[in-house]
Amino acid sequence: MTMAAAGPRVFITGASSGIGAALAARYAQEGATLGLFARREAALRELAGSLPHSDLHRIYPGDVCDHAALSAAARDFIATAGGIDIVIANAGISHGTLTEVPEDLPVFEAIIATNVTATVATFGPFIEAMREQGHGTLVGIASVAGVRGLPGGGGYSASKAAVVTYCEALRLEMRRHGIRVVTIAPGYIDTPMTRQNKYHMPFLMTPERFAGRAVRAIAGGVRYRVIPWQMGVVAKLLRWLPDALYDLAFARAPRKARKARKHAP
Repeated sequence: MTMAAAGPRVFITGASSGIGAALAARYAQEGATLGLFARREAALRELAGSLPHSDLHRIYPGDVCDHAALSAAARDFIATAGGIDIVIANAGISHGTLTEVPEDLPVFEAIIATNVTATVATFGPFIEAMREQGHGTLVGIASVAGVRGLPGGGGYSASKAAVVTYCEALRLEMRRHGIRVVTIAPGYIDTPMTRQNKYHMPFLMTPERFAGRAVRAIAGGVRYRVIPWQMGVVAKLLRWLPDALYDLAFARAPRKARKARKHAP
């Protein structure tokens, strides 16, 4: 049975908390029909039940690294919503990693699988439907951490840099099909993920404020946007900073907490 959509039909991964939940709430306020994918079923049910037009929304408990589950969710949502307008690959994890520590290698692999490969697996099942419609928007959630490599965070920085570059390539590929590709790079957003950071986070923003700005950017047809704008300025400065100066300034920068503790320096 097809659901009647009052607004855009939006599929979001990592929807149970943080940025994903805030984006869901924002789109629901605009009358969207939502497909919400995340690992925690209870949290998804609670979120969906709290949103306007809760009967329009569908939840899909699953891990984004389970590509078959993503494909099944995409097929179901397209069928029940009668199409797809926006897909947001938001699911992500963040841990500190050190190359010389063997225990960190599987952590590095998990970061790449969740933040990069799962973004591809999220978008892929929706592209055929978007081509048939002649429109649609794919949104990759990157990070300012992907602008330059950060000490102790090589896995996370590499994954988010990969998301930026991948989305740029995909944008060129999808152009002739009428499919837009948008990259949103959050700065520091107050979520369970960033609360693990034991250092000062400049321009810290609530998920709700971030979601409002992100939704406006997506609707406005941007290709790449850093939110908040202050971190966009910082990102541009970091991009232009000569390597020698960058190395001098950031070699002793605060580091993300590592998941594996054995042999920690």
